Amino acid sequence: MGVDRVSAYIARSSAVASRKLGDDMMIMSARDSALFKLNDVGCAIWEAADGVTPLEEIVHNAVCAEFDVAPEEALQDAQELVREMAAFGILVVSDEPAGLAREAQ
Repeated sequence: MGVDRVSAYIARSSAVASRKLGDDMMIMSARDSALFKLNDVGCAIWEAADGVTPLEEIVHNAVCAEFDVAPEEALQDAQELVREMAAFGILVVSDEPAGLAREAQ
């Protein structure tokens, strides 16, 4: 599944621990104990990654509504961030909302 689709659904992995410290989000991967730090924009995406909201909607509601950024630029940056986080197993990307993917199994 490619995160390049604006209809991609993203969810936080259950194999991580996270804690918000000020405006930053600290995330530790259980897979390899790697530690990641997200800025306020990354934190907004992380917090909205519920597995049922499309990435495009997250960008519109959590990024563009809070930060002064053009929607096209915000979506492109979000796709890159999600791609990187998915590569480390921090986010899970799917073509379907989380509930539908589970029901199909």
